[in-house]
Amino acid sequence: MLGEFEYLILTVAATLDEDAYGAAIRAQIEQKTGRRCSIGALYTTIERLEAKGLLKTWMGEATPQRGGRAKRMVRVTPKGTHAAKEFYEAITKISIGAAWASHRPGAKA
Repeated sequence: MLGEFEYLILTVAATLDEDAYGAAIRAQIEQKTGRRCSIGALYTTIERLEAKGLLKTWMGEATPQRGGRAKRMVRVTPKGTHAAKEFYEAITKISIGAAWASHRPGAKA
């Protein structure tokens, strides 16, 4: 099973689609969660996900906005999509009935 941070990276990369690269993924994680995301932790986890076959990375074109440096682009593989879906379903199922879950019995939407 995926870890929370791995799930966040897969989900953000899938959401960003063609615009998924390290800095954009990091910015989205920080914006959506309100938590800091170190670039080192991000790339270590991206490398681990790629080794597991859940992500594919490649170097994109160099851009003037980045001082001529290339972006490390990220794409979720079908295996990564499957793993993220399994994680999401497990978390959703286990959360039913928890006080903080909006879908608990008797909860007001």
